[in-house]
Amino acid sequence: MQQGELKKVIEALSKEKGLSKEILIEALLEGVKTAAKKKFGNKVKIEVKYNEENGTIDIYRLKEVVSQVSNPETEVSLEELQKMGLDAKIGDLIGEKIELQELGRIAAQIVKQLFSQRVRLAEKQVVYEEFKHKLGDIVSGYVHRFDKRGVILSVGRAEALLPEEEQVPGEKYIRGTRLKALLIEVYRQQEPQLVVSRSHPAFVKKLFEKEVPEIQEGIVKIVAVAREPGSRTKIAVTSTNPHVDPVGACIGVRGSRISVILEEINLASKGDKREYREKIDVVLWDPDPAKFVYNALAPAECSKVIVDEKNKLLEVVVPDDQLSLAIGKKGENVKLASKLVGWKIDILSETQFLRRQEPEFLKLLKVTGLSDETAGHLYEAGIKDLKTLLETPAEKIAEITKLSLDQVTQILEKAKKEQVG
Repeated sequence: MQQGELKKVIEALSKEKGLSKEILIEALLEGVKTAAKKKFGNKVKIEVKYNEENGTIDIYRLKEVVSQVSNPETEVSLEELQKMGLDAKIGDLIGEKIELQELGRIAAQIVKQLFSQRVRLAEKQVVYEEFKHKLGDIVSGYVHRFDKRGVILSVGRAEALLPEEEQVPGEKYIRGTRLKALLIEVYRQQEPQLVVSRSHPAFVKKLFEKEVPEIQEGIVKIVAVAREPGSRTKIAVTSTNPHVDPVGACIGVRGSRISVILEEINLASKGDKREYREKIDVVLWDPDPAKFVYNALAPAECSKVIVDEKNKLLEVVVPDDQLSLAIGKKGENVKLASKLVGWKIDILSETQFLRRQEPEFLKLLKVTGLSDETAGHLYEAGIKDLKTLLETPAEKIAEITKLSLDQVTQILEKAKKEQVG
């Protein structure tokens, strides 16, 4: 390499890798020093310097000045130096210059390998310093590639892993697509150093924080978030200003704000993204759990709430035609509402609630193995107490409840024990 070329290479590499020239020079000198020791032995003292002006590397083998040499590899006699006209004294270190070419081809490979390792470590440190303060925030990147661990995103100079367990069910990723995700892990050395999530509830929360100015200003506050990724999210908000509607602020004029968030969380979903797979319910928070649950169960309407403080249980009564809506598909709506409020929620239709007011029917409900739905079928058939149940033929009960005869027999046996007890 000609004079000055090394300097240009270091400057170009510095720009490409985003590393300071000092870090690159230090890595290079360390590699050359290691290669020199490999060539001349570990006992030999080696000094390596970078000549900034010429853009060259100077290598010196240091020898101690002694009166009588016992190891010519590490020592030089004072008498020999004096004959050469050099001014020295016992104990001095004299540098013998070594040309880089003297280290040989193998040494050059060692320099290259060690230099690459040091540069990679330096790059990882730069990435760590850049992203460690962004933990819990949203990062943006492109779908770069796929491997067995998940999707690899290109996030600036770094790569981020979107593991399968942090993906939204049903999402499909296309190489080159731009995605946002929540940064949940930052490592110093692990590859990739960044781990992100699109399924975390905080991902939706951060999207609202970035999209709604009133949240950024502290006027609107997000109190709780419950999410079933790919299906539904419920977010509870409140306002520190009585003149600001927190729900309206989050939704925006004609849904302008929430639509941006819906677009993002449904970006990689199957089908037409305008028909959002994952919906968002923005509800008003209330410190009173009885009032809060009314909002949390939206879009269902509630008739009455009975509070059990001791067991943190809310018994919610809804109109008969609202029961399936309140419970939701596979119990999703009530499950999310329960997470949002932080209480267990028991949903009853008005009819079921009225039945439970009858003492004899309550006894019937207590029979082990008899569900509320099954008891309801019996009630509608006129079987409203244990006595009537035991007087009814097993075949008739099986027909009413759609249970097997074995199941009915077990229920009747328990009913007899209950009656005797």
